[in-house]
Amino acid sequence: MENLDPRLNVYRDDLADEALRGRLEAPRFVAGEAAMISVPAATVHKSPQADAMQLTQALFGEACQVFERRAGWAWVKLLHDGYVGYVLEKSLTAPLTATHRVSNISTILFAQANLKTQPAQQLYQGSALCVSSMAGPYACLATGGAVHAAHVSPIKSYEQDFVAVAERFINVPYYWGGKTHAGIDCSGLVQIGLQACGLKAPRDSDMQEMELGVPVNNFENTQRGDLVFWPGHVGIMQSATQILHANGHHMRVTSEPLAEVIARSDRAISSIKCLSA
Repeated sequence: MENLDPRLNVYRDDLADEALRGRLEAPRFVAGEAAMISVPAATVHKSPQADAMQLTQALFGEACQVFERRAGWAWVKLLHDGYVGYVLEKSLTAPLTATHRVSNISTILFAQANLKTQPAQQLYQGSALCVSSMAGPYACLATGGAVHAAHVSPIKSYEQDFVAVAERFINVPYYWGGKTHAGIDCSGLVQIGLQACGLKAPRDSDMQEMELGVPVNNFENTQRGDLVFWPGHVGIMQSATQILHANGHHMRVTSEPLAEVIARSDRAISSIKCLSA
């Protein structure tokens, strides 16, 4: 059998993704069923248990493929970054074509096009929306409810500076697997920032180190937008000397001198990657 990364490939001893037929052996192959996330942020678990580790989060409107539904859980593969894990089945619905995305750090989904209506819930930056109509300053969703139109952008409209996007998350709590301003981790911060600019990024820092950018050979020649990698960690350079990162030391997203991070770290920098080259 090929050495396939289980984070990105749907396979177990009892079944596998039909797309992997011929690459591995399995007693049963299953073609994925199209679905999308219907809750603000669905935890993607390592196993189908409520106390299993959170691998990542899937945001409202995010498209996925479902390979199994069992006992209230769904085994899914997220389409935008290929991540595989288990979500609560009740967090899924039939897919719709996204027309807009949340471009503000978050927005409120109201029951109607009125700021006083309930129930209301928070949607996060990067969430995909199917806007069916406009009602004054509100965008009404095909899934129900309305958000303020100033908080969303057309699906093909992108920002220009991913560092500026990431800077909105300063002081957001550190949260393993998190991808929202309620809590975010180091690689989630990179992914959300790049996604807002129309740039795809893998989910985990080791994948990002492998796939993004080109190496910066002179560590003293860093610039805004460079990514700095340590084993298991990544940060974003805001300037030649200042780094932005979600980290477990401060348990929040911080902006601080790179020299201070290097001084307190027990791990050496593994690489610096330039995305603009």
